[in-house]
Amino acid sequence: MSHYAIIVPPLYSHIRAMEALALHLSGKGHRLTFILDPALVVRGNPRLGGCPSLPETVQRAQQRFRDPASRTFFRIAGTLAAHTDALCRELPGILKRLQVDGAIVDQMEPAGGLVSEFLGLPFVSVACALPVNREPDLPLPVMPFRYGEDDAARKLYAGSERVYDRLMQAHYRVIDAYSRRFGLAHRRRLDECLSPLAQIAQGTATFDFPRRELPDTFHYIGMFQSMPDLPPRRRNAIPQVFATLGTLQGHQYSLLRTLARACQLAEVNVTVAHCDGLSPAQVEGLYRSGATRVESFVPQREVLAQSDLIVCHAGLNTVLEALAARCPPVVMPVAFDQPAVAARVTHHGLGRKVSRLAGASAIASQITALLNETDDFQQRLAAESQAIRQAGGAARAAALAEQAIETGRSVNAGAARVCNGI
Repeated sequence: MSHYAIIVPPLYSHIRAMEALALHLSGKGHRLTFILDPALVVRGNPRLGGCPSLPETVQRAQQRFRDPASRTFFRIAGTLAAHTDALCRELPGILKRLQVDGAIVDQMEPAGGLVSEFLGLPFVSVACALPVNREPDLPLPVMPFRYGEDDAARKLYAGSERVYDRLMQAHYRVIDAYSRRFGLAHRRRLDECLSPLAQIAQGTATFDFPRRELPDTFHYIGMFQSMPDLPPRRRNAIPQVFATLGTLQGHQYSLLRTLARACQLAEVNVTVAHCDGLSPAQVEGLYRSGATRVESFVPQREVLAQSDLIVCHAGLNTVLEALAARCPPVVMPVAFDQPAVAARVTHHGLGRKVSRLAGASAIASQITALLNETDDFQQRLAAESQAIRQAGGAARAAALAEQAIETGRSVNAGAARVCNGI
């Protein structure tokens, strides 16, 4: 069988999503090597692991992601640029040494596409976050804007795109330099480094904003993570709320404390998962503020199945898991593509949005309102849950990636379903 490299930024949610895809491919007999420190990758599967003896330059670039300050809006371009630069320098030698047959590349890391094309390796692109594919009448996937089709909306999207592109110049310069060095067609942005064979994305067409210019090789697959069977939904006597800010924001104690107070005001029970972000004293502070249960981590999909509502940071993985479980979200975006995910939740009427600066009473009002939504809302939630569950998940993503890499040919949406029976 074949050996695939997986090229992904060292971000928890991206790694876990790629691991779910990798597990399905390993079940087909393929070997998979993540271009990451082995300590960051799940253990116990002999066909799946990290990359031993990573060059020091790559290790240093990946370690920068651990510092929250390096991921702030005005510093993220430099962090991404350093990672792309290190990979473009070292990845050709790494992939040759590993003798891989192809690559599976996160859309957020352009080095994977640039180096694969330079070496003549087939590769597929994977969107673990919102797709970076650009369209002239859509906001970028990091922008908080509502969807609109009027001239004012188009001007807003175009203006914000220009500002974003200026802020990302450090990253763009690296992409441009290596595309020239490798003798490739000129490119400078993430969306110009995507696979011509297959592009695989979490989510559904019904969750995203209306798109008109996606390539025929683009495939929504729902969620990479497996989903438990959906039991009949019954309202708890005392509503149960799950609150999380994800792995990168779980340290935000003041925000979690406000959420706990909001749930107390709304007279609901709340389970808080802080993802190892809080000290024991801060955990006690959450209990004093009204939390019913506080854990570092919980089995999230099981908790969602038992919860009446989730309050979360609008991370794409968490929102998709909530929608699949028919657990309505109150979204409180903090960073990255979360404001854009929140915009899609509200655009489709699948939940409510509240500012991260809101007080406990405002959040409590949104919780109460969402718990008392109409039958129309429940029908929309059920329809999106079904769309996610029927999109194919990691099994379909694995079949698409395998077909593209093994044949070296583009995999169009209609043809893929016929060939793979999914």
